[in-house]
Amino acid sequence: MPVVFRAQGYTLFYSNEGNPREPLHVHVRKGAAVAKFWLYPEVCLAESYGLNGQEQGTLAGIVAARRQEIEEAWHGFFS
Repeated sequence: MPVVFRAQGYTLFYSNEGNPREPLHVHVRKGAAVAKFWLYPEVCLAESYGLNGQEQGTLAGIVAARRQEIEEAWHGFFS
């Protein structure tokens, strides 16, 4: 589980991305709560368990603000 970064108590990371690999996305975890965000064509919540709407919005903002960093880490890890 390669960690991309941590922000506001959330860990953003990649996991087993399937074969063939799913499109560019990032997973988020805080305790038992988890989410997955697609990065393109725009940042979009794919799924969420245990996070309320406010938390999902906060995370979408974090992912959008750091999308380039997430994408660079993705390509660096999976290349």
